[in-house]
Amino acid sequence: MHPVMLLPDHADTSELRQALWRYRIGHRITGEYSGRRVLWIADPRQYNELRALVENWLRGEPLVLQQPAKRSYNIATLVVLLCQVPVTGLIVAISLVVFALIGLFGDQLIVSLTIVPIGISGGELVFGNLSQTLSSGQVWRLLSPAFLHFGWMHLIFNLMWVWYFGRQIEALQGSRTMLLLLIVAGIGANVAQYATGTVLFGGMSGVVYALLAHVWLMSRRVPQSGFFVPQMLVVFMLGWMVFTMTDMAGSVGFGNVANEAHLGGLLVGLVTGWYYSSRRLKNR
Repeated sequence: MHPVMLLPDHADTSELRQALWRYRIGHRITGEYSGRRVLWIADPRQYNELRALVENWLRGEPLVLQQPAKRSYNIATLVVLLCQVPVTGLIVAISLVVFALIGLFGDQLIVSLTIVPIGISGGELVFGNLSQTLSSGQVWRLLSPAFLHFGWMHLIFNLMWVWYFGRQIEALQGSRTMLLLLIVAGIGANVAQYATGTVLFGGMSGVVYALLAHVWLMSRRVPQSGFFVPQMLVVFMLGWMVFTMTDMAGSVGFGNVANEAHLGGLLVGLVTGWYYSSRRLKNR
């Protein structure tokens, strides 16, 4: 989200908001700044369209654009978008590549990315030790399970939310912050899951819950920051996390879920969200 202009404090913006959504202009109106409200836009390329609608609204004229701009989404547009959020794009790309390579190499690739090495001895699975794994230089295993996905739905669900939350964080706080969140949340979630005795697990969901918590705290504690997450989405994702921890989840086919990774990621996101929002409040 990008701040673009101030709006009168007490004006009824419902008609303006309806018109903006009608023209598919992603936006948000946040709290007061010097007695006025801030209008944010998701895509700066739509600024001229937004400004025309706001000017008509301020003059009390019909909220109609003469020629609604038609945006073409081609390869060049996608490249520009990815350059704006390189870390988020890289997470999605690596996850897709790893998923495709698993289809080619199967278990051989999976065991090279699990948190500790896995082998077979006497017809049974044998797991390595984390401290020995790290001392041997295989430090990538602390993060690599986050890029493992074991089905299309698992992959799509996680990457959809990485894209939704990651773009906000990278656009509003920079690529360095997004990279730090990926590393800290990914490692934190993986170690939390490993601590329960589980070795064969994977997925970006621990990072997703960290991003969710981070964005939610930033939006709640610093409303003018531009972060936004629908309250019902927060309720749904937290409810889903709690549901998968119950016996009922297993009875309907959702028992094999990395619950501790979700919880570990959530705690990391709450810590980072509190830290960054506190810094923002302190610097006011």
